[in-house]
Amino acid sequence: MAVACAALAVAMLIGVSVGPAGLTLGQVAAALLVKLPWLPHLAVPPVAVIIVWQVRLPRVILGALVGAMLAGSGAAYQGVFHNPLADPYLLGVAAGGGLGATMIIVTGASATLLPPAAFAGAVVAVTLTYLLGSGTGRDANRTGGSAGAIVLAGVAVGTLLTAVQTYIQQEHSQSLQQIYSWILGGLSLASWSDVVLILPYAAVAAAVLIAHRRLLDVLRIGETEAASLGVDVTRLRLTIVAAATLAAAVAVAGLIGFVGLIVPHTVRLTAGASYRVVVPVSMIGGAAFLVLADVVARTVQAPAEVPIGVITAAIGAPFFLFVLRSRRAQQDLA
Repeated sequence: MAVACAALAVAMLIGVSVGPAGLTLGQVAAALLVKLPWLPHLAVPPVAVIIVWQVRLPRVILGALVGAMLAGSGAAYQGVFHNPLADPYLLGVAAGGGLGATMIIVTGASATLLPPAAFAGAVVAVTLTYLLGSGTGRDANRTGGSAGAIVLAGVAVGTLLTAVQTYIQQEHSQSLQQIYSWILGGLSLASWSDVVLILPYAAVAAAVLIAHRRLLDVLRIGETEAASLGVDVTRLRLTIVAAATLAAAVAVAGLIGFVGLIVPHTVRLTAGASYRVVVPVSMIGGAAFLVLADVVARTVQAPAEVPIGVITAAIGAPFFLFVLRSRRAQQDLA
């Protein structure tokens, strides 16, 4: 926890300090401190205060919130489904959330409806994935479906919903640029209103996942054993899946893949497999990871910006292959 918090602090400092305006570290620090009422008046250029507080800081905080939710949801899915490859993308959640968001964009509805619409689409997707994947595989009685079957069901559901989304896009070509900008992911238009919009959903999802992290450890020994210890497995699974889906779907930054895969596995390799540690540390680590990924996205081709989803995919795809080929993953998928 201490290392993760330190990494997040460093990442946020880098995120606030790096930018095309060319502010020095002293100017950035003074601009951050000038808002504190108990400090003496600091001589800071007004433009530096505006850049730090209205442009960079909301972007960094929004990126941290989105990264925390994506990493936390990935860790929760992996625990519930007993699947080291479970991720919002692989389970079709991202495709369902994208479809819900697309429907809001093409209808011209208020942006405040994006999170609930994305959540509704994600719920439909994860429900279909679980229904299709459950009851199949040789360990269905133990886990509600084999790990491989759930992944394959998620791929199928994601493909179907993506096809529906593509059809809607073609029927509303005037909204293509706005839709693709959301799908590719990005924080360039981040504002305090976006932070306020996502904060209640993120707080609820994080609170539920952290409160149930010990029960995820109980599920590791098997559902039959967990039930014998007095755990309502069905209710527990539905609660965690709902919270993880909410966390994965409310990202106002668009569809950003692989965060829920990279961060939890990195935490397991460094801090152990207990979900008492994996869930909270994954959230903190996910926040740091996405903040740093955003720094890369806005500097690698400056002054232009690369979609942040491209950066996370470039890192996540090789990591996914590494996990897929690892001995532990092969055992879980067997």
